[in-house]
Order: sequence, then structure tokens, then C-alpha cells
Amino acid sequence: MSLSVDFMGIKLKNPIIVAASPLSGSGSMIRKAIEAGAGAVVTQTITNEVRQNVRPRIAANSFGMQNIELYSNLTLEEWEREIYYVKEKDAAIIANILAHTPSEMAYIAKKVERFGVDAIELGISIPHGEGVELLISDMERLYNLTKMAVDSVSIPVMVKFSPNVSNLTALAHIVEEAGASAISAIDTIRSIIGVDIDRAKVMLPTYGGYSGEGIRPIALAAIASISQAVKIPVSGIGGIENYRNVIEFIMLGASTVQLCTSLIMNGYGRIGEILADLENWLQCKGYSSLEDIRGQALASLKSFEEIPIEPYIAKVKGVCTVDNCSKCVKSCIYGAISLKNDIIVIDDSKCTGCGLCVSLCEKRLLYLDW
Repeated sequence: MSLSVDFMGIKLKNPIIVAASPLSGSGSMIRKAIEAGAGAVVTQTITNEVRQNVRPRIAANSFGMQNIELYSNLTLEEWEREIYYVKEKDAAIIANILAHTPSEMAYIAKKVERFGVDAIELGISIPHGEGVELLISDMERLYNLTKMAVDSVSIPVMVKFSPNVSNLTALAHIVEEAGASAISAIDTIRSIIGVDIDRAKVMLPTYGGYSGEGIRPIALAAIASISQAVKIPVSGIGGIENYRNVIEFIMLGASTVQLCTSLIMNGYGRIGEILADLENWLQCKGYSSLEDIRGQALASLKSFEEIPIEPYIAKVKGVCTVDNCSKCVKSCIYGAISLKNDIIVIDDSKCTGCGLCVSLCEKRLLYLDW
């Protein structure tokens, strides 16, 4: 059983990529990610113009993290030294670059190619700072930026997508037509993480990008939509915390996944944990590679019109006692679930088969049947 993947024609030892972020802001930081086991690392966004980071710039809650860090504070020329420092390591280096015109994008792309990177990611979807205009939302501009970058280099070019658009599949077709080798999705979501109500001030001084577990459902939907729309590979990003999340993205069509917030909050050791659990799960299920499961779940994804109306109702496997849980009882808006002598009971005449109780049952004792 092998965790290796072929991504954009690059052989990676595993599908875990460290996303463009503060974690990849220098050669020494990239080396830490590689030594922790990452199959590839995407640099922090490289631009022509350096802007110093503001303070404070990162805040977190129980669901995720907001950051207002724009891009690398290293110059384009300084990145040559940083990339050279890590190139002998056993992982691919992908340069995330940002420019505002096709010619500027081509210039930076050619520069980083000469530095020795294995691929390029166009970071044109940042949801704060200058990225508020979202270069990715203008189809003609997106095509020209992608096309110019692709034509200027001989290495693969990936385009990073924002969730803050309504025409995701159309944009995916545009970058495929422009010659992109892959799509990564999703970038962070425009956000305000919270307000300090005692001081009447926002937690961070401007709009920022939200990441972490809270955005995973949005990311999964984006990956499924893109995978169904184009033939080029997809790299899944957004709220990946464990091996199960990796499998979710791959089963919806992703070839690789990118991690950031989980590593910031838990340390680089999370990479090894995910890889060990992922390998164990695949072996236990009898799979020989990740390609065996890629896209498996897409067949179960239907349009609303295709969903058959079945007479489902909730059922209980055996006997379920209250056991300090009762989530199903509290959440049943139809009053179909109750307790009798501390045992969960379902009234078939009231149950409408909505499925909420099944998704909430951590013991997996509830299921839908007819």
C-alpha cells in the first residue's frame, strides 16, 4: 500500500501539502514542514512589492482562525536563497505568487521557475487587503492571468480558487482552457472573527480570511463541484484536521490536500499523525493506493431533482439509554423522539425522516429505514 500520488505530473510521497501561509514564510519554516513529512510545501505568497505585516494579525476561536496577513515580507530576490535552502529535501516546492496584470504574473512566474521550484500556484483569491476585488471573479482577467503564467514557464501552474464567487464551475472551465495544470480550493473566507463587546472593538482591525474546521463543509462542496466540472486535478483546502477529513476530500475528487490552520494550532506533528492513521485505514479497508478511493463519493451526489422521495423514518439499533446525551431528544423539532424509563423511543407516526438525529448520534445507534 502506497500513499504516493502523481499531482500535476509531480511524484509526491504523500498527498499532504502545507498551504501558502505564515507556516511557509521562509526556507527554515518550509524545511520544518518537509522534515515533519509533508509531500509538498507551498510558499507564502510571493509578490513584487513587499509590505510589512500588521500587529496583531491572527486570532482564533473554537471553530477556526482569522488572519489579516497579506503576503510574504521577503523580496522576490530573497526568495531565491530561501528556495535553494530547501531544494535538496525530499518534497516538492510550489511557489504561490500574486500579480495584478498578466505581464507581471509572467515576470514573477519566470523568476521563481529559475529559482528551482517544482510548480507555481496563482494566489489570486485572498479575501482581504487588495484581494477584496477578487481577481478570480473576472473571467477574462482570470483567463489572461492564467494563460500568461502558463505560457511563460515550463513547470505546472495551479490556480487557487476563492469560495466568495457564485460561478465556481464556470471559473474552473476558464482556467482549464487557459492551460492550468490543477486547481486548489478553497482559499480563506472573508470574515470578522468577533467583537470584544466590553471594549466595543473588533478582535482584529480589519476584514480577514477565516480558515479551519468551520469552513470545511464549504470547501467540500467546492471540491465536489470543481471535480465534476473539469478533468485537471484538484487540491483540497479547508478545515482538514484528521485522516477522515483527508479521505472526505479525496472521495470527492481531490488528488491532494493542503493543511494550514490545524498545523498552526496543533504543531507539525499533526502531519505524521494524519499520515499514520490514513495508511492504517487504507490497509484495513484493503485499498492499495489513494487512487482506489478518489472520487468514490461523487456518484452519491445528486441534483435536488434526482433525489427520490422515500418513506424514511428514524430507527434505533437495539437499546439506547439517555447516558447524559439526549441530543436526539432535544433536537427533534417534530417531537418524535422521547425518553421512556431513560430509554430512547421513536414515534413512527411523528417522524418525518429528516435525518438530523442520525447525524448527531455519536454512538451511531440511530439510522434511517422504512
